[in-house]
Amino acid sequence: MQPLKKSDPSAIAGYRLLGRLGAGGMGVVYLARSAGGALAALKLIRAEHAADPGFRARFRREAVTAGTITGRWVVRVLGADPEAREPWLATEFVPGPSLAEAVALHGALPASTVRALGARLADALDGMHAAGLVHRDVKPGNVLLALDGPRLIDFGIARVSGATALTATDAMIGTPGFLAPEQAGVASAAEVGPAADVFSLGCVLAYALTGRRPFGTGGVAAVVYRTVHEEPDLDGLPEPLLPLVEACLAKDAADRPGAAEVRDALGPYERPPAGDWLPPGLPALIAQRSSRVLDLPVADPTVLNPPEPQGTSRRRFLLLGAAGAVAGTGGVTAWLLGRDPATGTGGGTGGATGAPRTAYTLGVLTDLSGPGKADGRAQERGLRLAAETFNARADRPFDLVLKVTDDGGKPERAAAGARALLKDPSLVAVLGPATTETAVAAANVLVDPKVPMLSVVPAVPDGVIRGQMPEMRTYFELRPVPDVMIVPFGRYLSEHGLGRTAVIEDRAAGTYSWLAARSVKNSPPADGTVTVHQVAADSEDFGPAVRAALATSPTGVMYVGKSPRRAALCAKALRQQGYRGPRGSVEAALRPEFLTVAGPAAEGWYFGTGFTDPDTVPSAKQFAAAYRKRWRLAAADPIDRFAVEAYDALNWIGQALRSAAERNTERPSAAMSVAFMKDDATYRGVARSYNARANDSAAARLEGLTLWQIRSGAPRCLGPFAEAAKRD
Repeated sequence: MQPLKKSDPSAIAGYRLLGRLGAGGMGVVYLARSAGGALAALKLIRAEHAADPGFRARFRREAVTAGTITGRWVVRVLGADPEAREPWLATEFVPGPSLAEAVALHGALPASTVRALGARLADALDGMHAAGLVHRDVKPGNVLLALDGPRLIDFGIARVSGATALTATDAMIGTPGFLAPEQAGVASAAEVGPAADVFSLGCVLAYALTGRRPFGTGGVAAVVYRTVHEEPDLDGLPEPLLPLVEACLAKDAADRPGAAEVRDALGPYERPPAGDWLPPGLPALIAQRSSRVLDLPVADPTVLNPPEPQGTSRRRFLLLGAAGAVAGTGGVTAWLLGRDPATGTGGGTGGATGAPRTAYTLGVLTDLSGPGKADGRAQERGLRLAAETFNARADRPFDLVLKVTDDGGKPERAAAGARALLKDPSLVAVLGPATTETAVAAANVLVDPKVPMLSVVPAVPDGVIRGQMPEMRTYFELRPVPDVMIVPFGRYLSEHGLGRTAVIEDRAAGTYSWLAARSVKNSPPADGTVTVHQVAADSEDFGPAVRAALATSPTGVMYVGKSPRRAALCAKALRQQGYRGPRGSVEAALRPEFLTVAGPAAEGWYFGTGFTDPDTVPSAKQFAAAYRKRWRLAAADPIDRFAVEAYDALNWIGQALRSAAERNTERPSAAMSVAFMKDDATYRGVARSYNARANDSAAARLEGLTLWQIRSGAPRCLGPFAEAAKRD
């Protein structure tokens, strides 16, 4: 919330104004207190818009519409005067985040929470539909989360079913990504009925359960086209809820269930004990914010209220408008990030004066819906935990706010996402690419504005990203390069005196496998002998190459390639031909597909990787416990790969930003790039040490390498490769 400006009124129609919740082209939304002490979100429309007869007619209609909505799960409205020189409306102030903000902060919500959420929203819609009304804009931003349940808001475009729409003739009613197919064209606007709200509710449920929009993101035309012509992306939806959501998202309105049917299918929706329906963290956050708002002092007087013109109506309508509802939670993301997710502690304002802290934006540009979504989600989770932990510290000099963008693993979306992030003047760095292609696309956009990108998953060859100089870079990889992934298994063979190595060179990996095979041959494990046996790129028959390799009586066999599937075929061929000695490969092959295809043949394989398991690092044990608690994982569940490295990356940025702030640097993003380029710019994270110039020295190139082995059908981290290789 921002303080009142000198040009703001001190009071409106008996409401004492306390501060600004938000402002836009249509007007200003204030936090206000009624004469009886109740808090309200009061929307004041600018006079120039009120002078438009069409606008005033829509505002008047909104008031009448909202006055008929009194359901339990809609925001209680307090008053309005659509006939005033500057029309205004007031609603109860809900001190909770919108569903959109909660998912952006906490990720996908548990199924139990979504069941309660959906049942209550469906009940609210059922009440509207029974009164002959259609909301027409049910979306996450129009759902506020309170301790006792959600509140449906924004009835600015709601109307009586079958009535003539008071909109421009070429307007599309609703929000792309959450509107129903029948809302996509004005020609069918008169046919938009209660079933459209059910479709939107299905989109909201899918979004809450997965953290993704079911029809994706991108340009309006593309999203609307997918809504009308393509099936929704419901991957990851819990099986018990999948049929109901699919029914809600039927293209034909007649095939969708009614709101009451959705409510009944989701289960009881009676009022639970306060906060019991919410996931851990949110109840404490809402309570803390409520306490903070209730303790606000009365603001100092600003300008005198202008007298109302003669003839102004004294009618008071019950309503809540679009801007007021959304701005009623304005700034909540930054506020929430300043609280510990489990306890709700921390946060507040900076310094003894109570002045707000500076907030820096960190862009998270990653794959949350494409082929790399597992690594993308792991990074997002690690980064969120790091930001929440940082913002919970009372001594922090600033806040860190994450802005997450899903690139779907597509370079064009990554570039567009980077350009969108650059519009935020508080942006200081970008993290999270999940593939080499998306890293290149985004980093090339960030070069000219000198915004650094930090990467922990992909590896980009030198010279691919433009503008990267020895003395100045904007792209930094906090991971070992692929060339050294052969080292951990090679060191294992050396430590155990296994000097006859057979290399299976998979030509499907192109130059990479050729160079890897040459490297092993030039530096043979245990100073022994190395033979290389090729498999053609267009063949999946590993039998001949394995047969030739075993004819050399090897004491170790290494697969060099990038395909988990082809590595698995190699493993199966070795097993079929009776080889039981040490077998190993590199990070690219260590994927779930390797285990699935190889089956029992995967057992015992070693892999060199550039990520670690925090459970094996004493200094990362606290992180592992916090990560499991934050993301509701069981004690036996493994930590997602790259999560701890992402956590460390954000904390390193926090350290660099702190240094820039202490030097009063005007452009902290450029200052960080300079800081990362220093020869001694090393950061000790909870997992390991990081150096942005690690590839400049041979020894530093090996920092972060770990040795893994498949044991009992699952990957197990044996620890940093040099120490792990000595053990059996």
